[in-house]
Parts: sequence; C-alpha cells; structure tokens
Amino acid sequence: MSQSTSGAQPPNQLPQTIGFLLLDNFTLISLASAIEPLRMANQLSGKELYRWYTITLTGETVSASDGLNISPDASLSSVPKLDSVIVCGGVDIQRSVTREHLQWLQQQARQGRHIGAVCTGSWALAKAGLLDGYDCSVHWECLASMQEAFPRAAITTRLFSIDRNRNTSSGGTAPMDMMLHKIGREHGRELAAAISEMFIYERIRNEQDHQRVPLKHMLGTNQPKLQEIVALMEANLEEPIDLDELACYVDVSRRQLERLFQKYLHCSPSRYYLKLRLIRARQLLKQTSMSIIEVASVCGFVSTPHFSKCYREYFGIPPRDERAGNSLSKIVSLVPVTEDLMRPSSSSAMAALTRAQGESTFASVRI
Repeated sequence: MSQSTSGAQPPNQLPQTIGFLLLDNFTLISLASAIEPLRMANQLSGKELYRWYTITLTGETVSASDGLNISPDASLSSVPKLDSVIVCGGVDIQRSVTREHLQWLQQQARQGRHIGAVCTGSWALAKAGLLDGYDCSVHWECLASMQEAFPRAAITTRLFSIDRNRNTSSGGTAPMDMMLHKIGREHGRELAAAISEMFIYERIRNEQDHQRVPLKHMLGTNQPKLQEIVALMEANLEEPIDLDELACYVDVSRRQLERLFQKYLHCSPSRYYLKLRLIRARQLLKQTSMSIIEVASVCGFVSTPHFSKCYREYFGIPPRDERAGNSLSKIVSLVPVTEDLMRPSSSSAMAALTRAQGESTFASVRI
C-alpha cells in the first residue's frame, strides 16, 4: 500500500476543496464525522484550510437514512472545481448508485481528483472501476457482497484505508479518524490532536485498527458450532481454554475443530485464539493506564517477555512502543486573524469560520 505524503499547505495556497456526493439514504453520522473535523481545523487554525460542498445528482434535496432531508450546495453539473470527491453511502447502496453517478465519478478520477468514500460509498467507487488494485474499506455489512462482486479491489476490515489517491472509510465515526489522519498529515499532529480534544474524542484510531465484524455475518447461520467455539474463546481470554476442552464443549473432535477454523477462518484455532487475546491487549494498552505486566496477565500470557514477543510478531511493534505512540503532544499558540477571514465568500466553510471568530479556541493552534 502506498500513501501520499503531502506536506503543510503553503501560506498563499487556496483552501483544499472537497465535494461530498450524497447518495439516497446516505448515513448522516458518517457525513458529519467527515465534515466536522474540517470545520474545526479551520476554526482552530484561524484559516480556511478546507472548503466543502454537498452534491446530489440533480441538486435536489436528498434524504438521509434517518429521514432527515438535506439541501445540497450543487448538482453534478454545477459543482465548483474540486480537489477531492467523497461518496457518502448508506442504506440500500446498490439501488442508490446510478449510471450518471458512475460516469461523473469516472470523469473526476480522469481529471486527477482524489477519490474517497465513507460508510457503504465504496460500493459506488468499486462499481465505477475506481478501486481496482487499491486497498479499500467499507462498512462491514457490505464487506461480503463487495468481496464477491469486485474481486479486483483489495477490500479489508480496516476502519479506513489510504492507498495513493483513494481514501475510503467504514461507517459510523470511522470517517472522523480518516479525516483526522488526513489533517494531521497535511497540517501537523498538533492540529489533529486539538481537534480530537474539541470533540471529546479519546483516541485517534489509525489504519491498523479494524472493524469488529460480527462472526455470524461472516459465516451466516450454517456454522453454529464454530460460532459457539469463538464465543467461548472471547469469554475466556484471561484463562484460555485448552483446544481439546473447546472441542469437547461443542461435541466435535480436535481434528474437526482444526478443519472448521482452516476452512472458514483461514487459520488454526490456536492462532485465532492468540489473535483475540492480542487485539484485546492492544485495546487495553491504548485505552487504559494498566501496566504492560497487568495487560499481559489479563490477556492470558504467563510471562511479559512471551507477551512482548507475540505482540511484536503480530503488530510489528513491541507493547511499550504501542503505548508511547498513543500520546500526542499539543502545542497551543494564538495566531492573529488572517486577511482570508475578511474576504467575502459564499462557501459553507468560510461562513462557519466567520461565525467561529468569537470562540475562545479560534486560531489557537499554530500550523
């Protein structure tokens, strides 16, 4: 996977313009999670770093999945020049995507725009052929169907994926993590950390974080014994159950147990059990103040060195570095209001930035 590494925005560069293509029944929380970090980046920096527009097929009102109606800024034919396009999907995505949507997205890609999606919006990009050969993320409900329909796309369970000029995210609040990552990369980690604090966002998740995909969604209803075994594993992380005992609990042989895991989960039972324990350990390292020794113990490891070895082999870094990398320092410094704020503008971003001038946090982060 190749990531772009654009630097800080030059002082006289125009704001980065992002168009959000709203499909019928799009998920409102995903749209808000993508736009709000941009608004706060402008507010905290005191500059119009980002400008955004909402777009629909014809410019007419569109309904979100919760029934709220949104009046867009533009239609496909009237949208201003964009730097990036993000497709916002939601419920019944396959019926929401039209031939006109696909043609417009393909045109935007040919013109060199950065292309992205949130929630189930990746389906539209894949349908347009814009994810062939790219890593991508999508809401877990759409995962199996996309893997079946678009074998050329490398669809993952990650919260979000950034691969060259394709930025895709799963649903819920995951778009916020993707946008914070983008802002941090373009304008510094201090700004991203300050935004997360404004939103009471405890931790900025990264590309290594995965969606918690329900096993029953991956397996369907045809493997109740396998689901029962995994449930037993998840309930017994601190004191792992021996594999022979697990097999006995669900009335299968050890060999049958091994075959079930290899066929449906593509790994051995012991490897899957270890993965569950390590994922739990990572959550504790990032979200609690428990010592590494305590984390190792509650995740079923008999010694800290063994825990560290397994952790490094699975995640690529030792536990102590995981914890060290989780803290972001914040540098706060008042910045005078720039001339940009005095120029008239019809953009939603500039209007929001103007309204924010009275906030105590306005222009509080130097970038």
